Amino acid sequence: MSDDRLSVFKTYKLYVGGKFPRSESGRVYEVTDSKGRWLANAPQSSRKDARDAVVAARKAFGGWSGATAYNRGQVLYRVAEMLEGRRDQFVREVTEAEGLSKSKAAAVVDAAVDRWVWYAGWTDKIAQVVGGANPVAGPFFNLSTPEPTGVVAVLAPQKSSFLGLVSVLAPVIATGNTAVVVASEHAPLPALSLAEVLATSDVPGGVVNILSGRTAEIATPLASHQDVNGIDLTGAGAELARELEIAAADNLKRVRRPQAVDADAEPDWSGDPGTHRLTAFLETKTVWHPTGALGVSGSSY
Repeated sequence: MSDDRLSVFKTYKLYVGGKFPRSESGRVYEVTDSKGRWLANAPQSSRKDARDAVVAARKAFGGWSGATAYNRGQVLYRVAEMLEGRRDQFVREVTEAEGLSKSKAAAVVDAAVDRWVWYAGWTDKIAQVVGGANPVAGPFFNLSTPEPTGVVAVLAPQKSSFLGLVSVLAPVIATGNTAVVVASEHAPLPALSLAEVLATSDVPGGVVNILSGRTAEIATPLASHQDVNGIDLTGAGAELARELEIAAADNLKRVRRPQAVDADAEPDWSGDPGTHRLTAFLETKTVWHPTGALGVSGSSY
């Protein structure tokens, strides 16, 4: 075979409703590595793309939130299986996106796969941690159970293109929410490749929708969208986060603010994730029920 054959470059697309559309406007922007070398042209999402993603997420919410927690865990574990199978691809993309050595990038990818498995294991356990029976003064059962918030817009971390992405996305869908993800503006390729894994796993179309482009341009309509129930501002700088919080207040969205004091800093994604992201987009439903069964006073069930 000739050594002077042309390389076949990969075409990256958005992921909306289980399909791979090009940007509605047809725009793209150049993605470069840490040394400024061209990697690919990524689609530059528009406000229309953001609205389409919300429609897809809302359509998928009923089925995903209504699935059993055990089933959601199985689906998430399947994603981890497929990430493991495409490990070499993600190592290469993380190496290019974050300027890491191949060995460090491999450690990041392994940690991301482990993180996905970890959240998969929590799907049928989080209700036992944050829910329970409440003591009341009277012949009643009073039970609190967590329920998903709804459609959540997730601004992925800007610097941690894969481990950080998994760390903010997996807990959102593990608890029954659907997500519209705004990928890292400067390093979107691992997120767009993750979309290919999601599409060929058991995740229903619309549960995760991934957009690339200018973070502020995409996040602004998501923050003000009346059918978005929550927003994670992890990938927003301090000034943009303040603007989005104001927009989100219009329909009382649940907002998760950036945790770093320095707008240019990011959390240590390799640390213990805890359960705080699992509970960030959960609501508590409390149900009262009289004690007794079949009209027999004092009996319980």
